[in-house]
Amino acid sequence: MASQRPKVKTATMTLRVDPKIKAAAEAAAEREHRSITSLIEVLILDHCRSLGLTAGQNGKEQQQ
Repeated sequence: MASQRPKVKTATMTLRVDPKIKAAAEAAAEREHRSITSLIEVLILDHCRSLGLTAGQNGKEQQQ
C-alpha cells in the first residue's frame, strides 16, 4: 500500500497589480527559478519579519 502524502492547506489570495509590476515579478521569479506564488510568499514573509511578525501570528496578537 502506498503511503499518502499529507495535504498541504493553502489559502487563496487574489490581487490586481499594474501590468508593469506583474512583468517585473515574472522576471524576478524566473531569475530566481521560482514561481510567482513562491516569490510573493517570500517577499511577504521577509516584510513581516522586518515588522517583527512571524507566520502564524497576526498583527493584533503581536502587538499585545
